[in-house]
Amino acid sequence: MRKTIASICLCFIVTCTAAASTREDLQARIDAAKLVLDQIMNAQDKSIPFNILQQATCVGVVPGMKKGAFLVGVQYGQGVVTCRTGHGWSAPVFIRMAGGSFGFQFGGQSTDLVLVAVNDRGFQDLLKSRFKIGGDAAASAGPVGRNTQAATDWRMNAELLTYSRSKGLFAGVDLDGTSVTHNAEDTELYFGQAHSFESVLKGDVEVPAGAVPFVRAVAQYFVQAKNRK
Repeated sequence: MRKTIASICLCFIVTCTAAASTREDLQARIDAAKLVLDQIMNAQDKSIPFNILQQATCVGVVPGMKKGAFLVGVQYGQGVVTCRTGHGWSAPVFIRMAGGSFGFQFGGQSTDLVLVAVNDRGFQDLLKSRFKIGGDAAASAGPVGRNTQAATDWRMNAELLTYSRSKGLFAGVDLDGTSVTHNAEDTELYFGQAHSFESVLKGDVEVPAGAVPFVRAVAQYFVQAKNRK
């Protein structure tokens, strides 16, 4: 019964928030993703650790993921992903994230999410048209802090490290059960033609002018992390 309620609530949120996007909507989403990343990385000792960024193969940002609860919790958001290639970082593709939780709960909030793929398995996960965090892809709540060494188990087990920021607080978060799906419609709209996620994330498609600031920011933080070795 609770699963049925969760499904109904999730469908309602998706219906209300996932109306057809315009190109202006997509540009605003990319701009918001850059802003979220800049704010997190400028948080000094509360940012993503440099030793994790050194390992990053892909970075995804979902600004303003909607979370609501009425006996069951549901969450839905849309964001962008860029991946490291042999000649820099790729143009971004668009993704959706959705999930639910059970328990006696009420209320709602907006949360920024960040996903960091830390090896090739994480990269391969993001090439799938759909996968579930904690199920299809091994994930861990990411450690926080510029030079944290509390990162032992993720080196062995995690493919994705997951973070959230809500009301200014940034921390690792458990997103087990959350589904990640390709948003092919928005990706095609933004590029003006259809491209496979693989071709974009492997760097075979030029970065659109509007996405350059976001991709450049990811590259900048990656280079800073590499130089801290």
